[in-house]
Amino acid sequence: MAFERYSTELLRYPHFGFSLDTSRMDIPAEFYDRMKDKIDRAFQDMVALEGGAIANPDEGRMVGHYWLRKPELAPTSELKAQIIEPLAALKDFARKVHAAEIKSPTGQEFRRLLLIGIGGSALGPQLVSEALGFFRQYRPRWH
Repeated sequence: MAFERYSTELLRYPHFGFSLDTSRMDIPAEFYDRMKDKIDRAFQDMVALEGGAIANPDEGRMVGHYWLRKPELAPTSELKAQIIEPLAALKDFARKVHAAEIKSPTGQEFRRLLLIGIGGSALGPQLVSEALGFFRQYRPRWH
């Protein structure tokens, strides 16, 4: 019985390198049938969000933070460009800093980095770290 449940309830997503075993959870057998309409609606809503549906009616805007990680999902070429172009400019700036093509006003290479917090998110520091090559030879001193 346990193996049969495991065999039918193991969800595999090899393209994500992810699997989920729900067989040991306290989920009643009829749960999926009972939730089918809501699950279908969630998938429809996700398709709509990825397509640019207004997700925040109070502000009248789309919510597409996942487009930042995969710009090709952006619903318009303009949005895709608004993601790709600044990132390319940032990478070009970082390359120029590394190559000492951009220097401080006194003509010195940059060796210190002042990181100003952006709230509780770790994404800002991760972006700066990746953009400036934290794991490469050039390592500015962080403040």
